[in-house]
Amino acid sequence: MPGDHAETGFSKPSPAGDSPVPLTLTLSGVTVAVGSVEICSQVSLEVDAGRVVGIVGPNGSGKTTLLRAAYRMLRPRLGHVLVGGDDLWELHPLEAARRISVVVQEPRTDFEFTVREVVAMGRSPYQAAFARESADDRQRVDDALAHVDISALATRSFATLSGGEKQRALIARALVQEAGVLILDEPTNHLDIRYQFEVLDLVRGVGATTLISIHDVNLAAEYCDYIVVLKGGRIQAAGPVETVLTPQVLEPVFGVTVERVARAGGRALFWFRSRSRSKPA
Repeated sequence: MPGDHAETGFSKPSPAGDSPVPLTLTLSGVTVAVGSVEICSQVSLEVDAGRVVGIVGPNGSGKTTLLRAAYRMLRPRLGHVLVGGDDLWELHPLEAARRISVVVQEPRTDFEFTVREVVAMGRSPYQAAFARESADDRQRVDDALAHVDISALATRSFATLSGGEKQRALIARALVQEAGVLILDEPTNHLDIRYQFEVLDLVRGVGATTLISIHDVNLAAEYCDYIVVLKGGRIQAAGPVETVLTPQVLEPVFGVTVERVARAGGRALFWFRSRSRSKPA
C-alpha cells in the first residue's frame, strides 16, 4: 500500500532496547458475524510494514468489529488474518501478543493499577508466569513513560487520568510490548484538539505497522498513508489519501455534502454540511 508519510514534529528518542520491527498485516476475505448477524463481509486489505493505514466510515460501518478480528478478539467466520506472513489464529497467544499491540477506544478503568503498572503489562508476553520484573523491564517502562511525557504520573491510579493521559499510558504500554503491529480503535475519541494531535504524533512516532480506525476525516488525511473507507461492513474504497478522500467517495458513504479545500504545501481539508442545508433556498 503506497503513500507518503505525514510529517510530524515528534522527535523524542525511542525507549531503551530494540525498536519494533514492523510486520505486514494482511486481511484476506475476512467475514465476521456476531450470532447470525454478519457485521463485516469479504474484507481484504494489506498494511505494508511501517505504514499507517486509517479506516474511516460512519457509525455502525463495522470498523471496531474489523479491528477486533485483526487483533484476535473475534474469530472470522471466513477468511484469514496474517501477521508477518503467519496466520494469527495459528500462533500461540503469547507469540500473537509479541506481534500485535492494541489501544482500545474505551479501556476499562475499574481496576486499581497505577500508571506504571499498566505500562509494565506490556512486558508480560516476554515474562515467565509469576516472574518478577527484571532491571531491563523496569528500564524499558521508565523510558516509555518518558517517551510519552507522563513520568510524573507513574504512581497515579490509571482510573483517575484524563482521556488524553490514558491514551498516552496505553501507547507507552504498546511501546514496551515492542510489537511490530499496532492497532488502535478511535484513539482520539472524546479528546480535545491538542490531545488529538499529541496522541497521533505519538502513534506516528512508534514506528510500528499501524492500523487505526478514526472518525475525523481531516485527522485521517493528515496522519495516514493509506485510507480504507468502510460502510455496511464492506470496503467502499481503498488507496492513498489523495485518491480516496474525495467528495465523490465520501458523500454517498456519510450522506452529507463534502467540499475538499486544497492547501498549499499540505494535504487537503474537508468541509462537511448536511444535504438539507446545502440546497439552495
